[in-house]
Amino acid sequence: LAPWIPVVGLEIHAQISSNSKLFSGSQVQFAAPPNSLVSFFDASLPGTLPVLNRRCVEAAVMTGLALNCSINKKSLFDRKHYFYADLPAGYQITQQRVPIAVNGSLSYSLCIDNKMSQMVTKTVRIKQIQLEQDSGKSLHDDARSQTLVDLNRAGVGLMEVVMEPDMCCGEEAAAAVRELQLILQTLGSSQAVMAEGQLRVDANVSVHHPGEPYGVRTEVKNINSIRFLAKAVDYEIQRQIEELENGGIILNETRAYDSKLGCTVPMRDKEGKQDYRFMPEPNLPPLILYDAKSLPANMNHQQVINIDWIHERLPDLPRVRREKLVEQYGILPEHSFTLLNEDGLAEFFENVVKQTQMKPKKVIGWILNDLLSYLKEHSLTVKESPVSSFLLADLLNLLEKKEISSTAAKRVLAELWKGEGKTPLEIVKEQKLELLQDQKELEQICQEVIDGQEDE
Repeated sequence: LAPWIPVVGLEIHAQISSNSKLFSGSQVQFAAPPNSLVSFFDASLPGTLPVLNRRCVEAAVMTGLALNCSINKKSLFDRKHYFYADLPAGYQITQQRVPIAVNGSLSYSLCIDNKMSQMVTKTVRIKQIQLEQDSGKSLHDDARSQTLVDLNRAGVGLMEVVMEPDMCCGEEAAAAVRELQLILQTLGSSQAVMAEGQLRVDANVSVHHPGEPYGVRTEVKNINSIRFLAKAVDYEIQRQIEELENGGIILNETRAYDSKLGCTVPMRDKEGKQDYRFMPEPNLPPLILYDAKSLPANMNHQQVINIDWIHERLPDLPRVRREKLVEQYGILPEHSFTLLNEDGLAEFFENVVKQTQMKPKKVIGWILNDLLSYLKEHSLTVKESPVSSFLLADLLNLLEKKEISSTAAKRVLAELWKGEGKTPLEIVKEQKLELLQDQKELEQICQEVIDGQEDE
């Protein structure tokens, strides 16, 4: 039999970093008391009207430019109608017909056979980026057989990034989402913390034989972890292949990933296509953007959004930062990926390099093998590290000056992890870890003396 070809496309909802919601002045805050951040508009009281948040538009434009998209100078808002308890208006304001950005691309890298030294770069096409408002949250109380609704999230600004089905496995999907997450965090357009629901992924998966049309796809909804995304996609691919090889059929359905069971489970079928009755949003005019050429001379700059102005202020994206780390410090390309993948680790590394006489190639070993291993073992972030960049640099300076051995340095570092406020030099003196008092070196020196006496 011809091999199966998996096809994976992603739809990603990123919560925009903004103090207020997309169409109201309500504050945005994670884990606030239920229904404490709800305006009249969020609750859909009669007579309330949407007012577009400038910050959300700028974030979407910035993200579109970073993903090589064409920015539409004129985009439209639409109503998407469906009934759900946490959607009080009965419709969602989105951009179905003419979104704010289209036709982009995202390059990402992944390892071959899990070997960091063997990396390949791939590209996924971005179909569109659209602005839309989030829904509320339903809280199911099984003990009391009731559902409660929290509208704090209702109306929060989202960017939906729609990727073309250019991927073929969970590893590729995970690598693409991780790269997108880094870009969003670098831009500041989204904090993209998946544990807080700021980045949610829907994966569309299908399989087919070479030369045949794409198979029936399933949608795995609301995946909130990059690790779970890879597992969910790979499981769904294997499930569909086994189902088809056993003579079954694939249903066009929505599924969820159960992380405890490690499998996808059915939620609802999509055989009867839902009619969302899209219509133009009557309370919002077309969104008009400008560039340097189209900006009228007499226009108030504070009342318009200039695409070129935003483009000029884009920070270095992760790909460029990796290249600079490799070029500036002479580290391996795979090490640059590790530095950027851990929040704050690249800055920690650069701070240590600035404060020590040790070469960056040697510093990176201490950062990745000792610091990062300890942090992962104790489930700590770089910012929570008990060893600051100053303390680590101080220790590495002692090692570089040959005042202590590498074995002694490991012992000093073990003491620094305790976070007792001692400096490396104080620990060295306290434990008498000078170079010539290191146990292994003492034994080596004694053996050399004995050997020398025997020769005489």
